[in-house]
Amino acid sequence: MTTRSEGRTAPLTSMRLQRIRDAAESHSSATIERAIAIARVAAPTHDEMERSRFVTGLLNKIGPFEIEVDEIGDVVARVPGRDRSRSVLIAAHLDTVFPRTTAIEVVREPGRIAAPGIGDNCLGISCVLAIPEILAVIGETPAVDLLLTGNVGEEGLGNLRGMRAVMDARSDIGAVIAVEGHNLGRVTHVAVGSRRLRIRVFGPGGHSWGDFGNASAIAAAADIIHELSKIPLPLSPKTTLNVGMIRGGISINTIAPEATFDLDLRSIEEFALRRLTERVERIIKSKRYDITTEIEIIGERPAGFVSPESRIVRRAVQVLDALGVAPAGDASSTDANIPIGRGIPAVCIGLTTGGNVHREDEFIDTAPVANGLSQLVELALTVAEDLAAGVLTG
Repeated sequence: MTTRSEGRTAPLTSMRLQRIRDAAESHSSATIERAIAIARVAAPTHDEMERSRFVTGLLNKIGPFEIEVDEIGDVVARVPGRDRSRSVLIAAHLDTVFPRTTAIEVVREPGRIAAPGIGDNCLGISCVLAIPEILAVIGETPAVDLLLTGNVGEEGLGNLRGMRAVMDARSDIGAVIAVEGHNLGRVTHVAVGSRRLRIRVFGPGGHSWGDFGNASAIAAAADIIHELSKIPLPLSPKTTLNVGMIRGGISINTIAPEATFDLDLRSIEEFALRRLTERVERIIKSKRYDITTEIEIIGERPAGFVSPESRIVRRAVQVLDALGVAPAGDASSTDANIPIGRGIPAVCIGLTTGGNVHREDEFIDTAPVANGLSQLVELALTVAEDLAAGVLTG
């Protein structure tokens, strides 16, 4: 990926960026505290409505917006731009990997805050909510509308359902900036696609002694998994296969009548992912004595690619350069998969450094938040200007 911006696009409006940076510096502490408040509201995937209501309340306090909440809990606030016919979607997911019963313990250390989900993605949500606050301070109106979202279903088997719903409901979205709390400096422009399959294997069952010789669903599942593990996978485009869960059987002295395993297939190229899926299905459907199988698709995310030479990627790199943050191209599975898969210019960016993602002791570094927030506001304004000027393409 190109990581320098000289000669590629018009120079950044440095005076504006300095005003944004000053405002972000003064807002960063409040933005972090708001992230902590969001983290205290449970939001496991498929159960985000409580946090959806909380974020809606925060938006109502920030300013008079046109706010919509759909039936699955996606929150969308529209910040008016000069051109009301088009919009840039700024997307931060509401859900976390933690169950509702998780105790939210906030640990404060100098320069660091730890809590479950604090970076993924409570800080992301809070920074998105800070955009209109900073625009008010610097007196800027975006060139087109900005749609600020807290969307559901990004993690695990959420299958990006919130992002799909938000985009399906609107035809005016011309560009997307997805936001994650971690990995400041990353510019995700390659969408890692996935197919998640649940495989059920059935056999006749029976007593381990009296019916010895009957086919075991567990043994058949193990044979299938062994065959799947022997599939040659390309390094380029990177393509992977993983059995993440397996379960089945009744007791130690019962020939298992049923077994289930979950399969995760990934690639950065849609064709390679489709080809792997077809090969997996052929293996699973191969006839076996006294054994039947069922395949259920439990998740599907599109793969895709935005060129590093595209306008939106160059803009993201340019903003990071101007802030003194080293940019790095990235391939990942994020909310940006949906617009990228539909040919809409999109990137995913990070907001600070930190670690222990998806652990209860997840942490963020507080000092870089001002830079991350500055990046987000400037990139939103710049992409909006490019969209209004008709120069933004995938």
